Amino acid sequence: MTAERRVTAQGVVLASLRTDLLTGVLGPGDQIVQESLAERYGVSRVPLREALKTLESEGQVVYFPHRGYFVAELSVADLLEVYRLRGLLEAEAIRHAVPTLSDADVAALAELAALVDEAAADEDVLAMTSANRRFHFALFDAGGLPRLSRLLHQLWDATDAYRALYFQEQVNRDRVGGEHADMLLALRARDAEALVRQHDAHRDHSVGTVRAILERRPPPE
Repeated sequence: MTAERRVTAQGVVLASLRTDLLTGVLGPGDQIVQESLAERYGVSRVPLREALKTLESEGQVVYFPHRGYFVAELSVADLLEVYRLRGLLEAEAIRHAVPTLSDADVAALAELAALVDEAAADEDVLAMTSANRRFHFALFDAGGLPRLSRLLHQLWDATDAYRALYFQEQVNRDRVGGEHADMLLALRARDAEALVRQHDAHRDHSVGTVRAILERRPPPE
């Protein structure tokens, strides 16, 4: 396999693994059986191993010598740490982005928010997760800080499982739409500080809800 084809295969496998993690096909604590996954994805174990190393670097899977890879358990400590880092960086991205936004940019963000609402109405968690990410990163990336955007992408990758847990409840899906609408009001007013506050509240609601879910769960055996 050439280097280009190997990179392409790794990207496809990584996307498939992310989908399986997001949808619960691979759940917290599950062992990752590489032979069966490679067969299901129709690839060799080389791109699968490389994709697993990427997920390990993000904290989504863990490797134990002589045992192999396992899906990481969700924990309150990890939730709070990663979302705390997100809060600091997202506020900076928003403050840099708002002054650059044109009316057309805000209209495009409103269209992305509508896609989130449509997926929520369809109870399609996977589509909602994808649309929600596009909405937020259209804002973050507008700030023109590529290193900051890369860090945020990494942190969002590491929190996909928590986000999926949050989106599973209808009340939470409905709340997202209302909070996005509030954020759009601040965007239209070009009020960066108001938007940061709205965005912080949006994120904090997610953290509080997911934390409560995790604290009700029995500890892993």
